[in-house]
Amino acid sequence: MKLYIVRHGDALPRERDPDCPLSARGRADAERLAGFLRAGGIRAARVVHSGKTRARQTADALARAVTPGKESEARTGLDPNDPTDALVSAAGRGGDDMVVVGHLPFVGRLVARLVVGREDAAVVVFRPGAMVCLERGLPSPQRSSRLGGASGEARAGFAQAGESGGWTIAWMLGPELWAG
Repeated sequence: MKLYIVRHGDALPRERDPDCPLSARGRADAERLAGFLRAGGIRAARVVHSGKTRARQTADALARAVTPGKESEARTGLDPNDPTDALVSAAGRGGDDMVVVGHLPFVGRLVARLVVGREDAAVVVFRPGAMVCLERGLPSPQRSSRLGGASGEARAGFAQAGESGGWTIAWMLGPELWAG
């Protein structure tokens, strides 16, 4: 199973528009990311988002690319300060590949919890429009070697994520890679 975790694209400030829709740059970045994924043959069963305008707009662009013929879906529990428990539990049950479009700090905490077992770990930096691909279930020796010189605390957090069913960062993309 793969989880594609995305921070929504660049949005207008609340002072300019209380709904905080994507800016022109955010819309262009979301469309370029969608094109990049389409060209790479990336497919997912679902694209879910928080329901906030900027996340929905980003998710809609991605859904057209990775779930042709399906619309993105609003899902509760993806707001900035929501707990990660429900999504971690759903991911733990396995299933089809999914794209999750959300907000800081939620997306950062979700990746940290899935990869090292702790939400407070600094695992990735999400700029607007960035995407992380997580893969589940790499064999134990590969996962252990990726920890290298990690502290005992990091190793313990990693073990909590589950050696046989843990998640690994397969790749990460930021808008600077496809910006025109």
